[in-house]
Amino acid sequence: MKNYRVGIIGATGMVGQRFVTLLADHPWFTVAAIAASGRNKGKTYAEAVEGRWKMTTPMPENVKDMVLYDAEADAEEFASKVDFTFCAVNMKKDVIRALEEKYAKLECPVISNNSAHRFTPDVPMIIPEVNADHAKIIPAQRERLGTKRGFIAVKSNCSIQSYVPALTALKDFGIEKVAVCTYQAISGAGKTFETWPEMVDNVIPYIGGEEEKSEKEPMKVWGHIEGNEIVAASEPVISAQCLRVPVSDGHTAAAFVKFKNKPTKEQILEAWANYSGRAQELNLPSAPKQFLHYFEEDDRPQARLDRNLEGGMAVSIGRLRDDVIFDYRFVSLSHNTLRGAAGGAVEMAELLCAEGYMD
Repeated sequence: MKNYRVGIIGATGMVGQRFVTLLADHPWFTVAAIAASGRNKGKTYAEAVEGRWKMTTPMPENVKDMVLYDAEADAEEFASKVDFTFCAVNMKKDVIRALEEKYAKLECPVISNNSAHRFTPDVPMIIPEVNADHAKIIPAQRERLGTKRGFIAVKSNCSIQSYVPALTALKDFGIEKVAVCTYQAISGAGKTFETWPEMVDNVIPYIGGEEEKSEKEPMKVWGHIEGNEIVAASEPVISAQCLRVPVSDGHTAAAFVKFKNKPTKEQILEAWANYSGRAQELNLPSAPKQFLHYFEEDDRPQARLDRNLEGGMAVSIGRLRDDVIFDYRFVSLSHNTLRGAAGGAVEMAELLCAEGYMD
């Protein structure tokens, strides 16, 4: 595999910092340019994030002295330095949509961690283990944009990253209804306990926009390509409730599932144990060897779930039980800034490179 020059737009934020750490020693990707808002233009990366470094690992040496571009004003120069770019910015959605299309039209593919284009019909929202085939919509998007190389592909919301893969493995049994409650870490809001001390010993029972995303985004992920657009799946019906909890990293989901053809517990465990996707078939550098890990119930089942499995890129599942209203219920956990955000975007970029979309 060739080495790709990559950019990071929004490099100073929490997800941008995670990109910086993940890409420091990547076998395929080398960070060639970084960008942020105009107020950071001309600063070195170390200067721009001084006092705001949120990772537990030290800042990689290779980025400390890199000078930041203005993501908007310097787009043309930035795009000329890279083969593609990651994008994780904090702007209004209409501004993000325009910015990402600008880069795509500069023939710079965009791997976005933002929500602005998640429901653009010809923009794939890819979880590599679930719907890698949605990359096939890219030629149609390029035709609309008038580009040869440029396109936009997006990550899904980090809150669906644990339960959607777990449910995908069970789709052959005919899932009719899902009720899910997510317990989301503060890093999902770009915070730490140092910057958000009021979250200590606290629970917020509502996260604006998260419930709608948790109900709608799986339907696009499970959809199919029809003509020049991705058509969302019509079932199952999903009802979601999302809470912010005092946890640093890792989103937990409690899922309740009703099937058309109720499987046995043994069939569910077998489906989870044998599930893999295109990422595993291609042996991508960031792909977990085993994607879904089930832990048997014990006296302290919550202690058995592990957000750091397979470098934070796997899904941890436990407490599969019968349910008196639905058929079954289970708990799943994934690392929200690794699996759910930056790491998942890196894996998606690896998939698109391996499939030839970055050439």
